Amino acid sequence: MSDTLLAVVIAAALIVLALLALLWRALIGGRRPLVAAIGDARSLTSLDDETGAVRSLQSAVLTLPVEELDLIWTPPYLERLARTYWRFLSRATLGLIHVDYSERQRSIVLLSQPLRLLTFHAPEYEMDRHHGLVRWGIARGLLVAKRGRDDGGYLQVEVRRDPDEQDGQVKLQVSVEVSNFYPALASWLPRRFYDITQSRIHVIVTNRFLRSLQRLDLAESKIGQFKA
Repeated sequence: MSDTLLAVVIAAALIVLALLALLWRALIGGRRPLVAAIGDARSLTSLDDETGAVRSLQSAVLTLPVEELDLIWTPPYLERLARTYWRFLSRATLGLIHVDYSERQRSIVLLSQPLRLLTFHAPEYEMDRHHGLVRWGIARGLLVAKRGRDDGGYLQVEVRRDPDEQDGQVKLQVSVEVSNFYPALASWLPRRFYDITQSRIHVIVTNRFLRSLQRLDLAESKIGQFKA
């Protein structure tokens, strides 16, 4: 199977998976009570016509009790937030897409190892009193064009805590960003095809992930780098 045909098949499969997963989650609803309110959701996707690099940013503001945020404003919970993103991706595709972990990289896999859609370097962490960041550098994968492999692209989850508190409530801006990403689909096929498949699915799934954070149901880390 040629790379182009494989990309088309993968894109079609992702569309079906995303639609089925969204329908399933709409039917079963959430199981944990809401802890935070969500608002000020924003989404921006752009493509550099000169280089072909894509940037996609989705963000939302969570308003939650100060004591709830204080309990989780630690490096271990930042690591758990990162794991929650990968868990949500797996759930959003009914488990057919999952993340394989190793000490040096993370791979988004469709079904089994040969179908590595995206491979990232091990995450980098930053955290202080008002800001937290987890960043994975893009290495390679079936969905990455050759020129974008190990070329400075990244995926990151970022949280910014508002220093002002009102009536025991605090605002937390959460954003998910993909930057300097070179999509293989856009290099093989018309850009419109990438826009209505991989790009649109990424935006839908990411926005759903941000909404899911209202329950503060953070997954246990697979690596436990900060557990000690």
